[in-house]
Amino acid sequence: MKTRDLYKVLGVSKEASQEEIRRAYKRLARKYHPDANRDDAEAEERFKEVQHAYEILSNPEKRRNYDEGPRAYFGGPGTQGGAGGRMGNVSDLSDLFGNFGDIFGGRGGQSQTIRGEDVSTSITLKFRDALEGVTTRISAPVEEVCGPCRGTGAAPGTAPRMCPECSGRGVRGRDQGFFALSEPCGRCGGEGTIVEKPCSRCAGSGRLRKARQVTVKIPAGAKDGMKIRVPGRGSDGRKGGPPGDLLVVTRVEEHPVFKRQGDDFTVDVPVSFVEAALGAEIEVPRPGGGTVKLKLPAGTQDGRRFKVRGAGAPRPRGGGEPGDLVVRARLVVPAKLSRREKEILEALADERNEDVREDLLRASREAEQR
Repeated sequence: MKTRDLYKVLGVSKEASQEEIRRAYKRLARKYHPDANRDDAEAEERFKEVQHAYEILSNPEKRRNYDEGPRAYFGGPGTQGGAGGRMGNVSDLSDLFGNFGDIFGGRGGQSQTIRGEDVSTSITLKFRDALEGVTTRISAPVEEVCGPCRGTGAAPGTAPRMCPECSGRGVRGRDQGFFALSEPCGRCGGEGTIVEKPCSRCAGSGRLRKARQVTVKIPAGAKDGMKIRVPGRGSDGRKGGPPGDLLVVTRVEEHPVFKRQGDDFTVDVPVSFVEAALGAEIEVPRPGGGTVKLKLPAGTQDGRRFKVRGAGAPRPRGGGEPGDLVVRARLVVPAKLSRREKEILEALADERNEDVREDLLRASREAEQR
């Protein structure tokens, strides 16, 4: 039997969501339906391929089995049947083809519940809110069950009727020589029911796009790009299935002074020539507000780093000590000097009489001689 990649048949990626698979199927089914392509054998064959692909990929269990491939049923090298030894325990052909029936549509999927789609949205946080944590409300774009028709897609006062083509199973048998396979019913699209009078509110889809207001708790120490999962606040499930989750991605505004690196914060602090040379105790701002004292040793060089432990960000998932505040000393050279200051510095230069570039020049000359 000729096989094709079912994802390519529907024109979707292997990571496609159930909703993307459903939309692709409906689009292709309309395009290749026999009623729209009379006497076109190629279109009819394409229509059958699309139906077959949707039957497998729309069912989570069948899709999982398909993704696992033949190894799940026949086993890999060194196994006896794989998937718990199914092939090794086959007592007759009905056992073997019963497994294939599960994969290729031996049971209609219209009665199975479908979990709702996960929904992603983002929230922009002020620096302080991300540092301290905040509880806020956001608007999440979700799909909800249509109220007037209660998700059936049929106009109020009416109800979907059983598909006469497949007798409500959602699938039809298809003979493939040695195999008896099933494919989604072309009349009802695999649903098992037909809506004769669509709901005017949702146009027969049974779903409505809405902006749902959701309360979200942002933990203290939230980072830029952090994902917070809110269970059960995504799109509603289908056919009585559970709702999906809401994923909130945090976007934290930059601070004009502090830069974040993991759970640590870094800050550049100006230091005068006198403070760097003689040593001093200076005040340094901290991310949560206020200041901390930092002792500079005599002879502090420009760019030297100091660490204030526990003055960084809290751990957003709890547990462990907060991060640190990393202070980088930046030497400030006066742009102008008074006459007295010049005299003092000139006297210092005469007193020290040092060549600070001596090592640099010697290393350069030695390199030239090699």
